[in-house]
Amino acid sequence: MRLPSRKFLVSASLLVLCGLLSGVIVAAAAFPAAALSGLAAKAGNESFDELPSELKAASAPQYSRLLAADGKTEITKFFDEFRRDVAAKDVPKVMLDAIVAAEDHNFYHHHGVDLKGVVRAAVSNSGGNDQQGASTLTMQYVRMTLTYSATTWQGVIDATAKTNRRKINEIKYAMELEKRMSKQDILVGYLNTADFGNGAFGVFAASQIYFGKQPKQLTVAQAAQLAGIVRGTSDYDPTTAQGAKALQDRRDWVVKNMRDLNMITDAQQAEAVKVKVSTKVKRAGNGCTAVRTNSWGFFCDYFVRWWDQQKAFGKTTYDRQRALKGGGYTIVASMDVKATAAARANIAGKLSTSRADALVVAAVEPRTGKVKALATNRKYKLDDGTNKPSPDPRRKAAGARGSFPNTTNPLITGGGDIVGYQAGSVFKMFTMVAALEKGYPLRYTINTEYRYKSPTYLDSGAPAECGGHYCPVNAGKSEKGPYNMWTGFGSSVNTYFVPLEEQVGADKVVKVAQRFGVKFRAPDDQERATKYADEWGAFTLGVSASTPLDIANAYATLAADGMYCEPVPVQSITSLDGKKVNAGRPQCKRATSADVARAAIDAARCPVGDQAQLGSCGGHTTAGAARGGVGYPIFGKTGTTDGDKTASLVLSTAQMAVAGYLVNPDYPNHPYRMDHNVVNPVVIDTLHDIMKGKKRTQFKTPGDDDMVQGEQVSIPGVKCTSVDEATSRVEDAGFSVTTAADPVPSECPAGQAAGTVPSGSTVKGGFVSIQVSSGPAASPSTPPSGPPAR
Repeated sequence: MRLPSRKFLVSASLLVLCGLLSGVIVAAAAFPAAALSGLAAKAGNESFDELPSELKAASAPQYSRLLAADGKTEITKFFDEFRRDVAAKDVPKVMLDAIVAAEDHNFYHHHGVDLKGVVRAAVSNSGGNDQQGASTLTMQYVRMTLTYSATTWQGVIDATAKTNRRKINEIKYAMELEKRMSKQDILVGYLNTADFGNGAFGVFAASQIYFGKQPKQLTVAQAAQLAGIVRGTSDYDPTTAQGAKALQDRRDWVVKNMRDLNMITDAQQAEAVKVKVSTKVKRAGNGCTAVRTNSWGFFCDYFVRWWDQQKAFGKTTYDRQRALKGGGYTIVASMDVKATAAARANIAGKLSTSRADALVVAAVEPRTGKVKALATNRKYKLDDGTNKPSPDPRRKAAGARGSFPNTTNPLITGGGDIVGYQAGSVFKMFTMVAALEKGYPLRYTINTEYRYKSPTYLDSGAPAECGGHYCPVNAGKSEKGPYNMWTGFGSSVNTYFVPLEEQVGADKVVKVAQRFGVKFRAPDDQERATKYADEWGAFTLGVSASTPLDIANAYATLAADGMYCEPVPVQSITSLDGKKVNAGRPQCKRATSADVARAAIDAARCPVGDQAQLGSCGGHTTAGAARGGVGYPIFGKTGTTDGDKTASLVLSTAQMAVAGYLVNPDYPNHPYRMDHNVVNPVVIDTLHDIMKGKKRTQFKTPGDDDMVQGEQVSIPGVKCTSVDEATSRVEDAGFSVTTAADPVPSECPAGQAAGTVPSGSTVKGGFVSIQVSSGPAASPSTPPSGPPAR
């Protein structure tokens, strides 16, 4: 036996429902509650009165906007459904008329339920003509609202199921809705919620996607086209040939209805039907891969990762993403368009996007933590098959591709698989801060050697190993002798900072780095920092992974008088209802005292060609051109790692800190040397560009004189005593003692103590080096032994 067709069954069902409704509505005139309860009982075994009478308010998802720091330039949008509600005053009458003409001719004459419409739809549909549905606009709006207010998938299914029960629910809700909402408000709510196809939800999005204009600018033909699409977004899709033809017919039908309902004139109808439906669609860009300028993608990615951690937007990451993509937030980011453009242009002048090496740059504002710029020589884009093979031979052999020219990895800020990069001597700042906190002054002197054999730190697997001890060396053999914090930091003397770290305690240095915002993302670093920090002798030399954002913000902490501010990518966040959200505001806490920060800055001016105010740099620099290049008072530090596998520079004025790393993200253990002539000019020029027009601010000096001199204690005299005796005397006085490796001429017999460095006095508990005599210097009249000099 042949089963009846689906269309026949649908038509029959509608006719049955019409019969039910006819009786109900006639009876309802006298006994409304009883009549409707009877119909409800038929549909769902419960009385009509037991059904909810008030529709739960629910706003359909709205897209969120991410704007640059100027509050005007749009970076991108985020949405699951591209929609933005518009106020009633911004929806033109022609659009209101068009949707009524397309969907519900009797809208202004019914109270939510249109019996004639139900009967007409049933008869029309049974004849194969599906021009108008059975539901009123009010009922359709109820259905959409129920769908968006559902908190479970079952709720969504119930709101859209083709059942009598669903229809009864819609009827009651629609009748109640008409009592408390005006006809205009219902129409505007409908138009703000409806699906218009091609990713357009709501009339605002539809006007943008199909016509590139605001709703209030719509013409009769355009309004009728949008109203025509709502019935079937696939059937009337203007981007397909079949859909465009069907939409043309339906648009003309809507225009005719508008004329029949006296909404427009004959002339307006004639003019509208002459217009061909628009078939060009410009879908809205969504998320970080759709930023207005590609280089902004890295900042956008940082923002999204930050947002996902904010409890203000939900309990879980999923909840927070739903809030971002549906909450209709307006987010003013901290990203400065000009600063970002300057950083990107300066990088492009040194490295192309096709290079395996990455120059990663971050700029942070002291006292707020606002991230002003993030840039690198990569395209923010998923690999589309054009990326070069991995530069790591083992990964290349396995068929892996590198992160260039396209990547969405957070190369600048860290996260995911990006744990950061070793930055080298920029970490010496943390040791200096820890020493100042413990009472070691800027003038604290250590008599350094080219190679230092640590009595405290054993070999930690580092290349600098000798006899089971940690034995770091300096960059050059000429770097030895007495250094203080100004000269030691200025020349980046390793054998000054490792013994200084010993004096302070490596665990104290690690804690300073943590207070200044260094994140130990690598598992090995995390384990060392939490379990073996007191043994981490190489920490002061920057062997822990970090990012330029970490280091820029750490040096910004000094510029902020020791106040650490959590880096943030936003300035303000406004909810859909216009309220400011308490998220993204500066979260600052004291990382060190103002005097310590100011003293550290004074020494940190030496490496970058500026002048200390409290002492002398003595011409010791590692990036001497920086001060002249920036043109403002600055401080900072260069950094390199073993074999120069990375090169870094961080610079800061009172108003901005910029850090840059030159790294190979895909092959950290590469065999070649990184060049400071690449990274240094980029950081210098970027800070110069950002500072244009800003006030010239001099750094403050500490009010505590002990930061400069410290508590001085006399060193015992040891001249012409045995080295053992000299060592004993100095140790008994409470100092840490070393013996200089190279003998010096003196009046004392060879092998005895010639004196100490420093001599006279030094800070309490400080390093004192015993100088060993090589005997009296040769008399000028004594002829030299050996062959003559050439």
